[in-house]
Amino acid sequence: MRPVSPHLSAAALIVFLLDQATKFLVVQWLDLRLRGGIDVLPPWLNFRMAWNTGINFGLFSGQGARWILIAVAFAIVIAVLIWMRRERPGKWAEISAGVLVGGALGNVVDRLAYGAVADFINMSCCGIENPFAFNVADVAIFAGAIGLVLFTGKK
Repeated sequence: MRPVSPHLSAAALIVFLLDQATKFLVVQWLDLRLRGGIDVLPPWLNFRMAWNTGINFGLFSGQGARWILIAVAFAIVIAVLIWMRRERPGKWAEISAGVLVGGALGNVVDRLAYGAVADFINMSCCGIENPFAFNVADVAIFAGAIGLVLFTGKK
């Protein structure tokens, strides 16, 4: 069996470390979990503590969802790794896969450590107040999925 691509591995590691470092700095070091909110560049960028027990926008939250979501995240990671090993679609697809994998694993660590994902980035603009928060892992999962759509398929 072929080893995992160095592009995928590096992207996954960088995203995972960036996600965990930002969560540590904001949630623990800046003590956002007790402060609740920090205005950074209002209204464009604020830190607002939100513990997400579900998926995006709190969907599928509830009792027992934690372990199901951890299992789903691991299943997605394994499926993406198998796909990339079999197809070898190219550098940008491998990087996209790594970004997605790093984000997924970052949120898994939160679920294991805290029972929920630590979301804290809140952005608003142009008179529209955004009530939702997200984190680096969420952005990585979304960007990685978009990258896989764009960079895989017919060569």
